[in-house]
Amino acid sequence: MGRVSGAFKAVGRLLAFFVISAVCGALVAGIFMPVAAATWGATNGTVQFFDGLPTELTVTPPARVTQIVAADGSGIATLYSENRTPVNLDQMSPNIKNAIIAIEDYRFYDHGGVDTTGILRAVMANVRGDRQGASTLTQQYVANVLKENSLAQGEDPTVLLNGQKSLGDKLREMKLAIALEKKYSKDDILAGYLNLVFFNTHAYGIQAASQYFFSVDAKDLTLPQAALLAGLVNGPSVYDPTQYPESSVARRNLVLDAMLQHGYISKKDHDAAVATPLQLKINPPHQGCAYATQAQYFCDYVLHQILNDPAYGDTPDARYQNITRNGLTITTTLDPRLQGPAQAQVDATAGANPDKWGTSLVTVQPGTGKVLAMAQNTRMLPGQGLDFVTSYNFNVDKTDANGNDLGGAGGFQPGSSVKPITLTAWLSEGKQTDAIVNAAQRRYPLNHPWRDTCAKVTGAYDDTTVALGTAPDLQNDEPNWYRPMTVREGIYQSINTATFASAAALSDFCDIQRAADALGMRDGAGKNQKLDLSTLGNLLGGMNVSPMTQASAYATFAANGTYCVPWSIATVKDWQGKQLGGQTQQCQPGAIKPDVAKAVTNVLQDVLTKGSGYNIKDDAGKTITLGVPDAAKTGTNQYNSQTWLVGYTKGLATASFFGEALGNPEDHLGRNVMVNGRFWPNIDGAYIAGPQWAYYMQKVLGLYDHGNFDPPPPSLITPGKK
Repeated sequence: MGRVSGAFKAVGRLLAFFVISAVCGALVAGIFMPVAAATWGATNGTVQFFDGLPTELTVTPPARVTQIVAADGSGIATLYSENRTPVNLDQMSPNIKNAIIAIEDYRFYDHGGVDTTGILRAVMANVRGDRQGASTLTQQYVANVLKENSLAQGEDPTVLLNGQKSLGDKLREMKLAIALEKKYSKDDILAGYLNLVFFNTHAYGIQAASQYFFSVDAKDLTLPQAALLAGLVNGPSVYDPTQYPESSVARRNLVLDAMLQHGYISKKDHDAAVATPLQLKINPPHQGCAYATQAQYFCDYVLHQILNDPAYGDTPDARYQNITRNGLTITTTLDPRLQGPAQAQVDATAGANPDKWGTSLVTVQPGTGKVLAMAQNTRMLPGQGLDFVTSYNFNVDKTDANGNDLGGAGGFQPGSSVKPITLTAWLSEGKQTDAIVNAAQRRYPLNHPWRDTCAKVTGAYDDTTVALGTAPDLQNDEPNWYRPMTVREGIYQSINTATFASAAALSDFCDIQRAADALGMRDGAGKNQKLDLSTLGNLLGGMNVSPMTQASAYATFAANGTYCVPWSIATVKDWQGKQLGGQTQQCQPGAIKPDVAKAVTNVLQDVLTKGSGYNIKDDAGKTITLGVPDAAKTGTNQYNSQTWLVGYTKGLATASFFGEALGNPEDHLGRNVMVNGRFWPNIDGAYIAGPQWAYYMQKVLGLYDHGNFDPPPPSLITPGKK
């Protein structure tokens, strides 16, 4: 039986020889004698098929790595579908060029794209029962280009081994290879191949492979390193040195044998390289914002904006392909000089954090709207240094104006940090900061005669009608503030009844809404929803606002009334340097009157010198001051679970947040709690968010304008003054 089986195998091989020889003859005829080949009866159909194949190969630029960088060019993160960094041929070690030619196509510089000698040699080897390919490097390059073109078009091509391809596939590759050699030089083809070929799921092209396996550039590959990588392309999984080191070394040595055989290296160099142990120095690339070298959440915010922007593709999938394949350089507004201190400060604020308190800082530049820093005390992945892991960005809205996801947590209750909105409305009507209001009034019943022209005021405070849905009489934090006082004192001491008295004395309650709109105040849920300040509870911060919105609003005061939309993307360029997009500065001078902004600043300076901000103290109980002109306002929600300090110098506006960032603020009270080893009977905006703001601003304020604020006109300060 064994002899019969052997006989059948021999007959099969002989038949295979004649079939392959016929094909080879057809190929030779198709290449060299297309006219005469028409008389070949046996091969006429094959030749006609060959003649009908295309000769043009569109070489789509291979997928490249996209870089997100800070304003100074320093890296933030990389994104890619294929980790590839193309380099010129002269940036590759001669060892890798020689090794790949020796093992894959030693007649590379002698053939015209298809090696008929190699084909006949492969035929004879296959007849003997030895599997041997005949594809030249040019053919392999063609196969890789076709695959890359399919990927670039969003297709998912099946990657077939040469032996699994149909005759038609092989003939197509051969004809394209012949045409390619007429168009490009051998060195161009070799460089293209080495930049395109797959080495590992983490490494496409020789530069990425060199970095991944050996942590060196392609130009610095040693002989044994180059031989290992050249051997790898034949079977990236079979010869993976991280999984199969013995097979990898055996394959490497086979490459070295081929290099010796074909005269690329001496016997001495061969033997030394064979004796070299496998010495990997794996340098795994990390892509995506979760592996950002700085500003994880800022990176994520930038990425969301680009994925949401039709300027980068008609569909979300097209935009994703653009980002992960086209080697973009996304230059942002981030200032690493601020980002480092911001991240260090938020990490230190809560320290060990079993109760999962959230902390964040975001800085916007007044007069430009540039987002300069964005940090929070969480990480995107476990094992990155903190035990608080979330993908949500504390600093930004949940969605953009069109309802597209921005990755934000949706904002937090700002408490008294929104009281400057009512102050802005007060001053916009020409009233003075030092005018007296009746902060003793605590009751604003259902029928209170609010003067409004744009909307019906809703809500009421009245102990006697709680059963009808009103809130109890207004409360202040302490009992001794129910008395007449100046509007200024009401702000710097953060007196709720003074804010309501100011609102009640306005000529038009709707001026509060107009002030909020001018300051860019929006609901943290996104969709560009305005804060509804016709609801009385919102005068004291009952809605959700993102820290970025707060920082931008306060930046308007610092810029003497110029509101700027916050922006984070300076330019987006493709791999050739062509600009594809970016955001532009959008500022509105006079969004609020300059004199009004100056007067607001004048009042908010008192917050830090004699008001609620005076409680910003270090662990020793000493008040923390910046030593330069600054202004701020604290904020605390009714549960003491979401707290703020939003403040500014002339050149930097920063929102500092501490509190419950992801859950229900009612369920995580900021009372009788331990934070960073210290017990707090209750948390206030000045207690934790305040020092976080002050310590951070101390470190960075000198990098931007920190001069004097412009003084307000006396007519907005003292009643009767002009």
